[in-house]
Amino acid sequence: MSLCSHCVAGVRHEGTPEGQFTKIGGVESYVATPSGDYPKDKVVLFLSDVFGIKLQNNLLLADDYARNGFKVVLPDLFEGDALPEDALNSGTFDFATWLGKHNAERVAGITRDVISALKAEGVTSFAAIGFCFGARPAFDLAVANELAAVAVAHPSLLQIPADLEKYASQSKAPLLINSCEVDSQFPPEAQAKADEILGGGKFAPGYTRTYWDGCTHGFAVRGDISNPKVKAGKEGAFKATVEFLIKNF
Repeated sequence: MSLCSHCVAGVRHEGTPEGQFTKIGGVESYVATPSGDYPKDKVVLFLSDVFGIKLQNNLLLADDYARNGFKVVLPDLFEGDALPEDALNSGTFDFATWLGKHNAERVAGITRDVISALKAEGVTSFAAIGFCFGARPAFDLAVANELAAVAVAHPSLLQIPADLEKYASQSKAPLLINSCEVDSQFPPEAQAKADEILGGGKFAPGYTRTYWDGCTHGFAVRGDISNPKVKAGKEGAFKATVEFLIKNF
């Protein structure tokens, strides 16, 4: 990348999405393209939370990464079946059944369809940014060495320590984990285990973990920015991810 570590445009909390929806490999996708020059052979895959391309926050985040020089593709991992924003708070939504329809193998397969189509267009290198649910396919693609770099925030659905050990032994992709204080999916003991397995130079490609005090699971996408700590966490995780991508991708 032709950017320095300080050339980081800020994350927006509201606005109008600037990218375009298109089909890539038969998968509905949101594409955010930098306005200036950028490497045409590289794409950052935005692997979303369960709200997918229906959630404006995800689209705005994709745009913000594009504003920092990365072409970003946010595929619909759920084939039109992403959760509506109010589903998890409704008290009636059958999340277990929904999750069964969108298992790890199916979601990784959808992502690989997008990768194959982009390769046919001349893209040769992929990074992934995975949020919540999206961390699972990011890890799966990384251990298959289909990604050059991986950054995840408040990851979900990982088996600890097994997935961390598998990443350490099989992946060659540098890893950034943006973690937080209150997170049942990636709690303090999982964070400590990640540091134990990957930190201290043990993982040669590179490992970094940020920790955001006063933040809860989902903060990097859906955090309540009226809370100063959450606002700092959301903006800080974004900045850390951009700097990580500049360095490693």
